[in-house]
Amino acid sequence: MAGKFAIVTGASTGIGFELASIAAENGYDLLVVADEPLIDAAAQDFKQNNVDVVSLEADLATLEGVDALLAATNGRKVDLLCANAGRGLGHGFLDQDVADWRRVVDTNITGTLYLLQKVLKEMVARDAGKVLITGSIAGFIPGSFQAVYNGSKAFVDSFADAIRNEIKENKGVTITTLMPGPVETEFFDRADMLDTSVGSSESKSDPADVARDGWDALMKGEAHIVSGWKNKIQAAVAHVTPAAVLAEQHRKMAEPGSGDDD
Repeated sequence: MAGKFAIVTGASTGIGFELASIAAENGYDLLVVADEPLIDAAAQDFKQNNVDVVSLEADLATLEGVDALLAATNGRKVDLLCANAGRGLGHGFLDQDVADWRRVVDTNITGTLYLLQKVLKEMVARDAGKVLITGSIAGFIPGSFQAVYNGSKAFVDSFADAIRNEIKENKGVTITTLMPGPVETEFFDRADMLDTSVGSSESKSDPADVARDGWDALMKGEAHIVSGWKNKIQAAVAHVTPAAVLAEQHRKMAEPGSGDDD
């Protein structure tokens, strides 16, 4: 119980699973959280590194779920937080159920902010701690047929920059934003986007590579990391391309049925 302690959310699969694996390999005891029972099986993998691992199934789209996560720390000092939990949603906004798009907002924004506020307060008070927030290059692009998700990531990317500035006097606390592009995870299946060009693409990033990029940047205390050289180019181009052009480009990737054109 005297060792380093990390929280990783969305740790059952994908980037979160890989981040938790790296943390365990580096000697961090873990509290791993996801909204599915698979988190318990994932925890068994992390325990192979001879670290203490607590797994929790909780809905981080709710304040109650975040409170359950915080209670599961049993008051232990959090040295590292990977705020990775997120949710996507495809199809046109006008066709989406309110409950579905609200869940994206509540997971990606509300739950994430509530967790960050709680954990960062204690880190800032002792001037020590590292935070990795999983944003996305999607936050730079108007996301036709993925509008709520891209909008939520634009919020997260911007919010991270803002709070990084707010706590800049606390040199012992760092906030790193990990911004991948499309990653080969369950994301597109869960977002009902397997029939889209981006969802069916075979050029998506490996979550292990993305997690390693994020971890390395986190350990260096860097503010941002765009994972993958193609995504770095896309992010740079997005900053100088008109929004209408970006939206049309995104439409070609994310419109239902666009995968049939490949």
